[in-house]
Amino acid sequence: MILCLYLTLINALAFSLMLADKHRARKKQWRIPEAVLMTTAALGGSLGALLGMYTVRHKTRHPKFTVGIPLLLALQIGAGIVLFLKP
Repeated sequence: MILCLYLTLINALAFSLMLADKHRARKKQWRIPEAVLMTTAALGGSLGALLGMYTVRHKTRHPKFTVGIPLLLALQIGAGIVLFLKP
């Protein structure tokens, strides 16, 4: 239950950060550092980050994100499978 709540919140945060950074980029304002975006994804928010990237077409030309975020998601899914199917 706590894990589901955590994953929901971290993915919502990652999604929101992508949207906020895109908005700030359009307004030529201070940007959210890429390290913050990637760290949020690495902490379990990779699905939210991926959805945010493609919802507003943000960071879709950067291999660090177009390869890194899906790779993080695959690793997180794999870790989840290993943890939950462990006898």
